[in-house]
Amino acid sequence: MFQTMRNAWKVPDLRKKIIYTLILLVIFRLGSCIPVPLLDPMQLQGLFDAENSLFGFIDIMSGGAFSNATIFAMGITPYINASIIMQLLCVAIPVLERMQKEGEDGRKKIAQIQRYATIVLALIQAIGLFFLLKNSNAIEASVNPFLAALMIIVTLSAGTAFLMWLGEQITEKGVGNGISLIIFAGIVSRIPSMAVSMYNYMLGGTTYVIGTVVLLIVALLVIGLVVMMNEAERRIPVQYAKRVVGRKMYGGQSTHIPIKVASAGVIPIIFAMSILSFPGTVAAFFGKSAASGGFWGGFLKILSPDNWFYGVLYFLLILFFTYFYTAIQFNPIEMANNMKKSGGFIPGIRPGRPTSDYITKVLSKITMAGAIFLGFIAVLPIFMNMALDIKNFAIGGTSLLIVVGVALETVKQLESQMLMRHYKGFLE
Repeated sequence: MFQTMRNAWKVPDLRKKIIYTLILLVIFRLGSCIPVPLLDPMQLQGLFDAENSLFGFIDIMSGGAFSNATIFAMGITPYINASIIMQLLCVAIPVLERMQKEGEDGRKKIAQIQRYATIVLALIQAIGLFFLLKNSNAIEASVNPFLAALMIIVTLSAGTAFLMWLGEQITEKGVGNGISLIIFAGIVSRIPSMAVSMYNYMLGGTTYVIGTVVLLIVALLVIGLVVMMNEAERRIPVQYAKRVVGRKMYGGQSTHIPIKVASAGVIPIIFAMSILSFPGTVAAFFGKSAASGGFWGGFLKILSPDNWFYGVLYFLLILFFTYFYTAIQFNPIEMANNMKKSGGFIPGIRPGRPTSDYITKVLSKITMAGAIFLGFIAVLPIFMNMALDIKNFAIGGTSLLIVVGVALETVKQLESQMLMRHYKGFLE
């Protein structure tokens, strides 16, 4: 990876793109230090635990901007939600599905709809946050309520809209996927606070030092496992029959259908996390928590990450959503029909229905392996924190998946761009 970065830096065009990307990421980090007017950061930090609600997830993705009450407090989360919703709608609504298949023009229309959906979701989330902050006395009492609402809602929504624009500029003129790199920068920026947390933990004595060493070893093993599983794929061989058209012969070549083990990425984890954190997030709007007592207190205590039941339910939801999302992304019947139309077949499998059944069977096995992997990576930090009692461990399983995935994808894009330029140093 470092060799690729060094070779890319030697290419003037790529060097300009890398510098442009770094400048925009610095702007993102600077914006994460600009506070929202009329908010008290000290009151805001007491609203949530970094591992206990959807707000904690937003704070990790925004690089601490949420807990510090800055203009990028909501991060890029509304854009991610809008993207997931659009992917689901493109499968459910025929008009959007046709638009998606229209090529570049169709994708531009869908991207425009996604931008509008992002603004709407950002406004809804900002309004909800305003009422939460108001009920928690995190807003200055001396200010007119209407002006405070207008200022906070507009500022938070504008921050998300600016981040969306920033990500699109990186994608268009920089290197890599802009939205992913913004999330990457936010997560990586939490490493210093995580290091301080681990240092304070080690001050407890020899037992805590051993626990920290074990944690670091496990973290390195998890990173290696994430890299291996992120690159793993099952290749289904496909053979194309020879056919003669006029004086030319077509087909007769062998290829394969690559099916990635972790094709769903972190989306099942985000879905599962959103569902499990929804009761606690809604309860926070009404001033309820696990310490409130009564029915709601007991219910929220069960859904707390400190409870083993939370880890088990989290794992099962990830399994479900991995299968659900994979079923949306892959259509074995359509794949089999396309192969049949182009004269392709899987060796030893008849075209048509047998081919689709075979692809479904292979896909089911691969999806199970990917689902177990995602579930294991997601729940491992929860049980590690319960065993070692380390608080505010910012880099969890989801964060590792995102960081490693974005790093690998960015390096691949650099390699492909250098291949397009026939860069001699890289080809050697």
